[in-house]
Amino acid sequence: MRHSLSAIWMVARREFIDQFRDWRIVVPMLILVSVFPFIADDTTRIAINFMNRYGGELILDHLIPFVVLVIGFFPLSFTLVVALESFVGEKERGTIEPLLSSPLEDNHMYLGKLLVGITTPLVFSYASIGIYLILVSRRDVAFPNAYILALIFLLTFAHAVLMVSSAIVISVQATTIRSANLLASFVVVPVAFLLQGETFLIFWGNEDVLWYAILAVTLLSALLVRLGISHFRREYLLGREIDTLNFKQIGRTFRDRFVGQAKSVFEWYRTELPLTLKQLRRPLMVILGLAMIAGIASYVWVVLEAPVYLHLTPERISELRTSVSDNPSNLERLGEELPAAPVIFYRNIRVTVLSLLLGLLSFGTLGLTVFMANIVLVGGLLGGAQLVGYSPWLVFAAGILPHGIFELPAIFIATAAMLKVGAQLVTPQSEKSLGEMLLLSLADWLRIFVGIVLPLLAIAALIEFYVTPVLIKLAFPYL
Repeated sequence: MRHSLSAIWMVARREFIDQFRDWRIVVPMLILVSVFPFIADDTTRIAINFMNRYGGELILDHLIPFVVLVIGFFPLSFTLVVALESFVGEKERGTIEPLLSSPLEDNHMYLGKLLVGITTPLVFSYASIGIYLILVSRRDVAFPNAYILALIFLLTFAHAVLMVSSAIVISVQATTIRSANLLASFVVVPVAFLLQGETFLIFWGNEDVLWYAILAVTLLSALLVRLGISHFRREYLLGREIDTLNFKQIGRTFRDRFVGQAKSVFEWYRTELPLTLKQLRRPLMVILGLAMIAGIASYVWVVLEAPVYLHLTPERISELRTSVSDNPSNLERLGEELPAAPVIFYRNIRVTVLSLLLGLLSFGTLGLTVFMANIVLVGGLLGGAQLVGYSPWLVFAAGILPHGIFELPAIFIATAAMLKVGAQLVTPQSEKSLGEMLLLSLADWLRIFVGIVLPLLAIAALIEFYVTPVLIKLAFPYL
């Protein structure tokens, strides 16, 4: 352990020396850190005067934490170029060969670069925040308490790890500084959107909600660090001079993985698809466990806590029962107005594909969140039925189970396949590159989607439109 830390620090010290003797890095950052807080302070003064004149206490109370969060983000975005050039920049300058030929392990080099990449922007960011807080403390405005400031400092740290770990992954995979800088938008833009969501939490949410943002960003950062370490190979970095898009090779690799050794559709279903399903046993166990926990927790919360929030009274329950009684007749009119079965089928496909895309961006975590949200809705629906006096078991048997026999397994299997894609990306594979792993994982997901999920969702959509409303009327004839 001590040897590893010493090796990591050796790489980090070399990087620190290279950075701080380059005036093109130090001088712009010092100017940014020293000037931007004064601009933000002046903007704060104008905003305070405006809101004191026309009202806006909600914004005024949370203005300083919001500005602190923005000030922390700007140095991170500007110093991202240091992390982007950590490997590819040295490669273009011809200074990386001595480092790669040293007896250091791959992990030592990667973590040393990562340590410097995080420390430098974080120091500038915290310095900029400190200057701004000193300036704003002189103004007649409510100064944020230590708790909210601590949360923002933690969130800024999580942002730094997220952006730098993403940038170093790009630096390892890119072959030129130009391509690395162009790919930087895939780091800055998503984090900027994330910053907007966190701003919403600051203005309209409780401060404690920021802990969820900190936890989510930290988890994603850890997965990105794991991704970089898993796919960093010095020989791969040295042996690659230029990237070319060989669409024929990409298509051939994808097709070979999707089709496998099958010669016909029947043989594909009999031999290839079961092999892919066998690999989903562990993800399916995780998905089933999470679904049970989320569904039961949602049901219990609605039954026990929702009456407090909704102020349920006998009159209110009667109104809810009346509202529910209108839905079966609406289901009958729906079939006359639009082709509802195709609409239901398309909606389920859209959610499944969206879950995959979100999973690719977050190594499965956001896709898993979409799945959990669906299960929570089911549990909440059954809990709501219990509150208004209907049997949740009868509601489940008549309103969910008929099409759920096909739809729920399709959703579970698709989510497990999505989770497997994310897990494979962060799993060390010395014989395959990151791009190859992504391509093969997507081919496996498409196998599951085409071979199992699409047929099950099609059957579920037909049953949900033509059979489920009839069963609901039979089960609840008094509606």
